[in-house]
Amino acid sequence: MTDPTTQTPVQATASRGVKIALAISLALNLAVAGLAIGARLGGGHRDMPRDMSFGPFSEALDSSDRRAIRRALLDRMGEFRTSRAEARTEFETLLGTLRADPFDAEAMKTALSAIEARNAQRLDLGRSLIETRLIEMSPEDRQAFADRLEKGMRRGGRDGD
Repeated sequence: MTDPTTQTPVQATASRGVKIALAISLALNLAVAGLAIGARLGGGHRDMPRDMSFGPFSEALDSSDRRAIRRALLDRMGEFRTSRAEARTEFETLLGTLRADPFDAEAMKTALSAIEARNAQRLDLGRSLIETRLIEMSPEDRQAFADRLEKGMRRGGRDGD
């Protein structure tokens, strides 16, 4: 008879993979919950779509900059809505892989890769919109933006991180 408390290397790897998947799922769920709660409580900027925030850059933009970026984003809203629907489908796929028995680590990795690719697309869109706005700014406006960004980073990173 074998000791049931010992695991083979394959069992240990599978167990580790499940733990990692659950940790990632929990982190993603907490992030989504935080965004939802923040939107409900009035967090963020009212003139930016709930799904699109640019972190410390949003705080450093003045209201006219946010309006300009919002207009640019609204011009692409159909594309953005499609992306949201696809993201929802990708998360449903991930949830299915996490709940599957037997667990398929490769299917989970594929689902996470799809989510990562979608997030990269959103980050690229945000970078592009901010980049365009920064290029359009006067030197004085860019200086004021840099000052607000620096101030926001100091306030957000308590230890200077």
